[in-house]
Amino acid sequence: MRRWIQALVVLLVVWGIAAAVILSSRASRPTAKSLVAFVEANPLEGLPADRRAEVIAKAADQLNRLNFEERQELRKTRRERAFFDQMTEPERREFLELTLPEGFRQLMLALNKMSPEERKKIVNRALDDIERESPGIAERIESADAQRVISEGLGSFYEEASADVKMDFAPVIERLQRATRGMR
Repeated sequence: MRRWIQALVVLLVVWGIAAAVILSSRASRPTAKSLVAFVEANPLEGLPADRRAEVIAKAADQLNRLNFEERQELRKTRRERAFFDQMTEPERREFLELTLPEGFRQLMLALNKMSPEERKKIVNRALDDIERESPGIAERIESADAQRVISEGLGSFYEEASADVKMDFAPVIERLQRATRGMR
């Protein structure tokens, strides 16, 4: 009887530790709201270069740890745009290099799991976004950088997307290529 009680106590302790670790990891995982709060609490203007780099790296790390749904929520708020606009051109390039590979990977995994109807909605929204944003893209990203970003995205796309996703997203890729052709 005593061994059973000891075994039960050990089991309860192990489960308690496991629960604490799980709760701790969930609490430390960033959300779209916590990322927005971070960038709003840490404006880049007026910061020395080393502190700017630190803030940008931390924001990139938080963005990379968001899941696809959280990234979508962040995109809807458009509040991270002001943070990106505060960056210098080299900082933007660094931020994109830190965040794009993970963003493309998550996008492809999510698209592969979607139904054709869900993908069609995403394609239509992406086409609308490109149409609306294409004049402003050139102002925020230089041509060589945009072409590199698109190339990286296409590489990820071709590696990880299913054949159905590739077919569904062909119009988005074509529109992106047209939108960036006229860049400086």
